Amino acid sequence: MERNPEIPNSSAKSVTKLQKISTHIEGLDEILHGGLPAGRTTLVSGGPGTGKSVLGLEFLYKGALSGNPGIFIAFEETGESIRQNALTFGWDLASLEQAGTLFLMEGQLDPHVLLSGDFNLKGLFAIIEGKIQQMGADNIVIDAIDVLMRIFDDPKRQQDEIFALNKWLKDKKMTAILTAKKIKDTDPSDYLDFMADCVIYLDQKIREQVVTKRLQIVKYRGSSYGGNEYPFFISNEGLHCYPISDVVMHYESALKRVSSGNESLDAILGGGYQRGRCILITGATGTGKTAVASTFTRSACEEGQKVLYVNYEECSDGMVAGMLSLGIDLRPAINDSALEVIPMMPESMGIEEHLFRINSAIRHFDPHHLVVDAISANKRIAGEEAAFDFLIRLVGVCKKKGITVLLINQATRLSEHHEISGMGISSLIDTIITLQYKDMGNEVGRNLLVMKSRGTKHSNKYHSYSLTDQGIRIEEG
Repeated sequence: MERNPEIPNSSAKSVTKLQKISTHIEGLDEILHGGLPAGRTTLVSGGPGTGKSVLGLEFLYKGALSGNPGIFIAFEETGESIRQNALTFGWDLASLEQAGTLFLMEGQLDPHVLLSGDFNLKGLFAIIEGKIQQMGADNIVIDAIDVLMRIFDDPKRQQDEIFALNKWLKDKKMTAILTAKKIKDTDPSDYLDFMADCVIYLDQKIREQVVTKRLQIVKYRGSSYGGNEYPFFISNEGLHCYPISDVVMHYESALKRVSSGNESLDAILGGGYQRGRCILITGATGTGKTAVASTFTRSACEEGQKVLYVNYEECSDGMVAGMLSLGIDLRPAINDSALEVIPMMPESMGIEEHLFRINSAIRHFDPHHLVVDAISANKRIAGEEAAFDFLIRLVGVCKKKGITVLLINQATRLSEHHEISGMGISSLIDTIITLQYKDMGNEVGRNLLVMKSRGTKHSNKYHSYSLTDQGIRIEEG
């Protein structure tokens, strides 16, 4: 039956995407699937010290730098304290205030003032409207809106005023962030959640005596969003989120190779490591895992490639000295700035700080390859679950950038490589090389086996090898 062209097709629906604005906060736009709702209100709530004010101020400051003037209204802190706090992140609010792209308004209330009559927020609206017109402002942050609402003793008045504020902000087409203190599921002021178009909840948890801050998008009208809890970290540069993305599952169709630095190992692998992929080297203490990684590192640097080496086991000098006994000299690579070694004590910081420090080094050093020696040390930071979460996100970042990742694992038993590759990151590991001891009667030997190497033809045999003063020697056959 032919459809009458004059009758509209009810099955053909027009879809209009919600207009969004970038938060300029690392990883947060990805969780929000594009940013905050433009011209609407977002509520950022959470307990003390979770980063509510930092999130709002970073959004406003970086937005002003990118050409979107903004207004920050503070009901708890003075303007001077906010400016000083911002400088610890490298944010010079005073210069933007002088340029007219940022306005900082102090809204502290005298606790001894008593309200009378029909007091409302119309006076505040008038002040803000004047600044909006003067600056051409698009964004506004009202910090500690819960403090402002305390001046209204009647809960109904609180709700009426907050809904009036929200309507006024929407009428002015302002992209607004309101921050409020709240302990999840225990605070009676849930009307704020119902009022806002987007609700972001921040909290912090303690596990294994390590504090981790987490972020959750509770709701987002008219938009999809990442619904999980996401760890985040506040550094001296601001707030950082590293969400897991399915982008890390994608691979380049063209297979490119990079030498392991050992011709025999290259042959066993079918031509060397796969560039931009993830390689796991696992074995017991003394099997030569660091030697394999250092052999690759030296070779890559000699070919003009840059290697970032994260060492959880020893300091840079100790690592270099240890490899010299095997004839592997890393000093020229360090002197030529082709190799950067970052020694880190696992217990010295939380898992998010470790991830931030490595990602910062990746941004500044821009390496072709990353070595992590050894990932087993990450379990000491915040437990096994956090360690695997850390690896998924780190490998994901590297794969998106095309960086080859060489992971070293300290195995305590023969089958531990199955634990590493089977608990959350098996899809990320492309090649697994196991180094094992073997009983030879009067002495102990070593065997190398390529457990898997995705998409390549590699040797399935055990290969005897030894550690000599000229590096790794792999027996033929």
